[in-house]
Amino acid sequence: MTFDTQADLDRAIRALTKQDPRLAPIVARIGMPALRRREPGFAGLARIIVGQQVSTASANAIWSRVANAFDPFEPHAVHRSTKVRLARLGLSAPKIKTFKLLAAELHAERLDLNSLAKMDADSAHARLTALHGVGPWTADVYLLFCLGHADAWPAADIAIQEGIKLGLGLERRPTTKETIALGDAWRPYRGAAAHLWWSVVHASRKA
Repeated sequence: MTFDTQADLDRAIRALTKQDPRLAPIVARIGMPALRRREPGFAGLARIIVGQQVSTASANAIWSRVANAFDPFEPHAVHRSTKVRLARLGLSAPKIKTFKLLAAELHAERLDLNSLAKMDADSAHARLTALHGVGPWTADVYLLFCLGHADAWPAADIAIQEGIKLGLGLERRPTTKETIALGDAWRPYRGAAAHLWWSVVHASRKA
């Protein structure tokens, strides 16, 4: 299942509240979370990689330069590009290596990013994290935001951990390992749960 529309997410949230009654009063208080989607494919994954370990403003500036330099942003163009050119756009050496390797995999058709939406979340996660420079958070954010995978679970995301703490009234944020375990209660709609916990944090900031 994928979240292609807001109605898809709404249905999953309703299923979650029946599956885990603790979530029903949270949804009643803050309402249905809004669907979050981004561009899929190489460009979508590359943009997430650009955002790793830098501020939002820096990520946006770097991505703007990258997107303007490669229009359209396609694997074969990045594959042919020199490391010097990529560095001038603001990419770090590790990110350049990841870009080049991803571009090579896609150009050789050894990797099909769109097919990941049809795989179970754990298998899709494993396929992505097997790629150099693609960590668990990057993989799960791509699956959830770019493909709308209903069961993607970015357990390492601090905002999700904070949302769980606030929503369930925990004394502290759960660790990534604990968040992975907590997510088992929300299969096969962990992606919907992620949207809910992000909404809890957003609502707390507005209060």
